Amino acid sequence: MNKTLIWRAVVIAVVVLLAIYGIVGLPKSWQQLQSNMRENIRLGLDLRGGSHLILQVQVQDAVKVEADQVMDRLREALRKAGIDWTAMERNDPSTIEEADNIQIQVRGIAEARTADFRRIVAENFPQWVLTPVGAADYRLTMRPSELMALKRDTVERSIRTIEQRINGLGLTEPVIQQHGRAEAEYEILVQLPGVDDPARVKNIMQTAAMLEICEVLGGPYASQEQALAQHGGVLPPNSRLVRMAPGRGEDNAFYLLSRSPVITGRDVRNARPGRDEFQRWETDFTLTQDGAARFRRFTGANIGNRLAVVLDNQIRSVATIQSEISESGRITGQASQQEASDLALVLRAGSLPAGIVYLEERSIGPSLGADSIRQGFIAGLVGLAAVVAFMLVYYRLSGVNATLALILNAVLLLAALSYFNATLTLPGIAGIILTIGMAVDSNVLIFERIREELRAGKSIPASIDTGFKKAFLTIIDTHVTTIVSCAFLFMFGTGPVKGFAVTLVIGLIANLFTAVFVSRTIFDWGLYRQPQMVRLSI
Repeated sequence: MNKTLIWRAVVIAVVVLLAIYGIVGLPKSWQQLQSNMRENIRLGLDLRGGSHLILQVQVQDAVKVEADQVMDRLREALRKAGIDWTAMERNDPSTIEEADNIQIQVRGIAEARTADFRRIVAENFPQWVLTPVGAADYRLTMRPSELMALKRDTVERSIRTIEQRINGLGLTEPVIQQHGRAEAEYEILVQLPGVDDPARVKNIMQTAAMLEICEVLGGPYASQEQALAQHGGVLPPNSRLVRMAPGRGEDNAFYLLSRSPVITGRDVRNARPGRDEFQRWETDFTLTQDGAARFRRFTGANIGNRLAVVLDNQIRSVATIQSEISESGRITGQASQQEASDLALVLRAGSLPAGIVYLEERSIGPSLGADSIRQGFIAGLVGLAAVVAFMLVYYRLSGVNATLALILNAVLLLAALSYFNATLTLPGIAGIILTIGMAVDSNVLIFERIREELRAGKSIPASIDTGFKKAFLTIIDTHVTTIVSCAFLFMFGTGPVKGFAVTLVIGLIANLFTAVFVSRTIFDWGLYRQPQMVRLSI
């Protein structure tokens, strides 16, 4: 056997072994082989079953938070400049549409300080437009471009946060992306294959997990009215009333807290479940270097005072500072290990920049997925059998060559999906079946070219060589145009369309190897065995 055939055979053998290893690994039993195949060939939502959710990000929440932060900074800037005002407030948009009309009203600016006020706003808040509405009153509105950028950033941050939380659960191949409808809808598509507890996942996604540790200024109070009565009907500046979370031993109790937290969830470096000295579940957290330094300074200067741990605007616990605290803390009172673990997960992932609501929820049972797999498998087998029968009848022994190439093509396609950690979906199965047709088309082109050369009176070796050379450019042309089409499907399509495009591209690349390289090697091997071949079965 010549060296060319040897190295070709080695290449084919290595590729086949790597493909089989990618699909089944190194199983020691039939059960392990089945398990390896299930793990290596990942099934999508439509085949495996799971949950399909469409969420809408309440971007008006982020707009209101931005306005509140601007108001806090503006108050501080006016205080430093010695400019008095009588009132500063914003409107309260309750829908996404109303968020476009976010406004901050500033009243009672002295006429003599108008120029200074305008200068402060222009220098510190260029994203806002200042409009006079009277001799001493002004209105700030956010510029449309800045408003749109804030909404877009809110959706992107929500996607990243939800992705981190879901990945922390160890789910296989979740799909988290902006929904394919109009961008103004601010929707997120979440697909969770194989989820057996969608309620828990929904709860983790929707939890804002806004952690704040605040100084306690007063309380507990039995009601808001009692708190206001003890302060002359008006809360002290830079303070707020926050209720104790249900089930924390002081139901409906209110505490007066500082509006400016000592640390927030942004200062959390890590969080994990743990147990206290009574073996009750809690969530322990560790602060960043900057957060730990601020926490240390505050607790060292306020020994004997109280701190409140606030999560999602509800007090989880209130404790007295016994000594200086550095970089760690804990949230007590978790009902179970799962609750402690889930809280640690959302703290690590960070807080959502805005609330979310569920617009659509669909559950796909595994039985439907199994039926799709069965029907797709039957369709593939029927199509493959019909193609094989045609090739064997029409091209006789050369049809065996094409059949081997088809089988190897399917093996390489499944192996590539395994190595790339791609997900096989129902459109992906359609891509596999279409790949069978493309593979047969390539073999037909090659065989017909060989037939033409044989009719022209050329020898069998020359006919095979010329047939492959002439068909190669045509095969490349058809495959490249199809791959370009798949590239556009992948760039602009949604998840299932992308799955179809990826599967088809992988199949086309595998087809170039099987239809050209492997098929030519089989022909050359036949010529090597019969150097004086006078008739080619084609």
